[in-house]
Amino acid sequence: MSERLLKLLGAEEGIVCAVGAGGKKTTLYALAAAHPGRVAMTATVFMTAFSRRLGAYRLITEEPDLPATVAATSGHRRVAYARPSDKPGRVAGVPPEVIGDCHRQGAFDLTLVKADGARMRAIKAPATDEPVIPDTATTVLCIVSAAAIGEPLDDRIAHRPERIEAVTGLTAGEAITPAAVGRLLGADNGSLQGIPECARVIAIINAVDDADRRQAAREAAHAALEHGAHRIERVVLTSHREGDDPVIEAIERA
Repeated sequence: MSERLLKLLGAEEGIVCAVGAGGKKTTLYALAAAHPGRVAMTATVFMTAFSRRLGAYRLITEEPDLPATVAATSGHRRVAYARPSDKPGRVAGVPPEVIGDCHRQGAFDLTLVKADGARMRAIKAPATDEPVIPDTATTVLCIVSAAAIGEPLDDRIAHRPERIEAVTGLTAGEAITPAAVGRLLGADNGSLQGIPECARVIAIINAVDDADRRQAAREAAHAALEHGAHRIERVVLTSHREGDDPVIEAIERA
């Protein structure tokens, strides 16, 4: 399971960023658990505090020389680092331009980065200043939840629904279709926005928890590969509800 998950999500090595909604942190935690080497986890945006289940040494600091401070954690296989926040239960993001230095000086095999927020919604489209991805990113995971498919487009299910309208052509209250999810994942002003040209792009449709969602997710995946053919390498359907292997299916670009 571990090798398959890491390979399909382009997370065997390098700096892997997660954007979108409906499973970023869950996916990053699964990758951290699967990787056998030295792993860092961080964020470029505010996020909930690192869970103890990550099993990582937690470094929350405003040290000006962050790469050197991170490098001093060499005795720990997993390290979670961020800046302190005055919001209870939250940590603040790290400037994206220093993450590459932290990765290199810390001698990490893999660095995992949460690169935007979604307020616990199942689907989102980015604002003009999102996401916050380091130029040194090697893989970007664009995530959406299958739970959004069939639901009306509103702020109960979606973060920035007005942006989703602009990207997909849906209108407020209209049911979110697999085709619309595919357009969002494959759009330059949607899930692909702000991704460095040098980075691999892999889409994830998460929460594929039953047969109906799997069929809808497949339709969305094929639409995403059609719309984002110039960037998206594959679409991976996942479910973290039960079992050790979250991968349901991988749909490759032809």
